[in-house]
Amino acid sequence: MNETEARLARIRGAVPARDHNARTIAALCSNPGCARRAVLDAAGVDKQRLAAYIDFPARFGQSQFAITRGNAFEAQVKANGCAELLRLLREKLGLPIPEVSYDDLELVGGNDSREVRYARSRSLLARAAASGAGAGTLFDHPLLRLEIGGRKAYLEPDLIAFQLHDRFHVVEIKSFAVIDGQADAGKVAAAVTQAAVYVLALRDLVTELGYAPEKVAHDVVLVCPENFSNRPTAVLVDVRKQLTVLKRQLSRLARIDELLAALPAELTFDLEVDDAGVPTRPAASVVEALRTVQARYTPECLDTCEMAYFCRDEARDDTAALGRTVRDELGGIESVTNVLGLANGSLAPAAEQVEAAQLLQMAARLREESLMAMLRGVAL
Repeated sequence: MNETEARLARIRGAVPARDHNARTIAALCSNPGCARRAVLDAAGVDKQRLAAYIDFPARFGQSQFAITRGNAFEAQVKANGCAELLRLLREKLGLPIPEVSYDDLELVGGNDSREVRYARSRSLLARAAASGAGAGTLFDHPLLRLEIGGRKAYLEPDLIAFQLHDRFHVVEIKSFAVIDGQADAGKVAAAVTQAAVYVLALRDLVTELGYAPEKVAHDVVLVCPENFSNRPTAVLVDVRKQLTVLKRQLSRLARIDELLAALPAELTFDLEVDDAGVPTRPAASVVEALRTVQARYTPECLDTCEMAYFCRDEARDDTAALGRTVRDELGGIESVTNVLGLANGSLAPAAEQVEAAQLLQMAARLREESLMAMLRGVAL
């Protein structure tokens, strides 16, 4: 164990490191400037448990209904050797796939060990890559691997990777509906970023095998229900932008020692459990430790990070907590208290704040006039 690994182990405490999956890796892209998340994720800290202990539990996650619906839709698409998927690839996307072989890698001879599944996936992908453009092999649940902050993370995607025109493609199956050609923008963005995680992991694998990363296509196949039926439809989505963001953030985690150098040597988020497994460390001590690591809260964190409610409470006087648009419009005024002071004239603006102060005072007058007009209307 090197010095950085030992430091991260101390930060994590006497518990196993939390495993990453495509969803948590994709979430790293939502706020790449947050040192707190980078440190917690690099150390493998269980952020959900930590947030609950300090009384700021996460309030997001998939419902059991959504998970069941997603599993049912995936099973429908993959039934009979992926017959429905092949129809989509041929008819919807016009892909010439004359013959296809199918490999289910969820179990390998009844063995669900991650190491065994990864070795088998690697072996079959190597064989397909060597076979050339005519291989046409579908891989159901191939196990991939990606390095996150110096640790190997195994990814168990609900996807199929297949080879077409001498390149591998990633297929991402999601249960949210595409209605009249449109889908929820947030859900699409999350699905595309997760698919980019798989593309990156698959590119790492083919690079190990001696091929260029471009052996894996940057166009992924996104499969969703169409309109109000359960009939699937498919589109090709370019994930190059998401790949760029992912690479940048993962390289930042790889340089985690630079972040650790600025933190107290004794920093730890160990909850110090007793013999019964009950935490004995005071919650206030954990909060104090968290505040030594700089956070960068934005409203989007509420959808992607287990620590979001704690960070929001901590940033309640920070204009960034109101969103990037508000922060940018305020021209660098970082405190909500200062914004209100400039708006009501109780705070004298600095030279660079004069224009922003004039706009805030005008907005305050318009708000007051609107409220007075509304009150007069109610009185009448």
